[in-house]
Amino acid sequence: MGPRELELPGKYLDYLTDSTELLSNAEAMRARMANDGYLLLRSVLDKELVLEARRQMMEILAEEGQLDPAFPIMDGVRNPDSQGGFRGGDRKLTDVPAFVELVRAGNLIRFWETFLGGEVLPFDFRWLRVVPPGSFTGAHYDVVYMGRGTLNLYTTWTPLGDVPFEQGPLAILEGSHRFEQVKETYGKMDVDRDHVQGWFSNDPHELIDKYGGQWKTAEFDAGDILVFGMFTMHASFKNTSDCFRLSSDTRYQLAADEVDERWIGEKPIAHYAWNNPEKNVSMEEMRNKWGV
Repeated sequence: MGPRELELPGKYLDYLTDSTELLSNAEAMRARMANDGYLLLRSVLDKELVLEARRQMMEILAEEGQLDPAFPIMDGVRNPDSQGGFRGGDRKLTDVPAFVELVRAGNLIRFWETFLGGEVLPFDFRWLRVVPPGSFTGAHYDVVYMGRGTLNLYTTWTPLGDVPFEQGPLAILEGSHRFEQVKETYGKMDVDRDHVQGWFSNDPHELIDKYGGQWKTAEFDAGDILVFGMFTMHASFKNTSDCFRLSSDTRYQLAADEVDERWIGEKPIAHYAWNNPEKNVSMEEMRNKWGV
């Protein structure tokens, strides 16, 4: 992760707690979320639907020349000349029928209705990641990207296929939703308003040494999900395989709550002022200013 190799299990890294047994108990799930900042839920989604969404997306990536034609497309082996990358809002991929059904209906919506206790609003913008070999995601809170509506908003990270350790699975910094100094500074940032790059840190040791907590991760199978709130620090491990890691982030809240206007509607405006080279401020500068 970033510049570090982490031992599993070890001081800085351990396994995610499996909360699947709590699925029928909304109160227990909410208590676990409040304590840990996340829920790992196994085999919640229809595995065949997950794999069908993967197939439909991989067919498009193959047509684009992103995949090595010497391998089956479902393996997702990268063409060495392709880059992959963030494909959030790319409706050619995020509107494939199986994926829309997966994240806007069925088991996932039923789960959020149970957990949130009412009618659910899924964001219309869907964050899709085609993570190439060598890439990873730095540690961050989601609130800095989507904090203009209710804070009772949650992320569902969905692996679109099996994700072994070598493909760079997601990791949660357990306890980070209680880093009050970080929440009161970085956690009140807005990337479009403040023109600051959203990753808080690329060094997984630094956060634990300074604030505590422990990174947690696991290998994932198609059908599993990992859900967490806006103030749970998370990152991903580096993809050390020769395949793309295909995964999505989708967001859910109560329909009656205030919503961040950037992520809803037929054509969500998404980020509109972020990464302006004339206004950009580095995270290092802001962290020095905040004293974190």
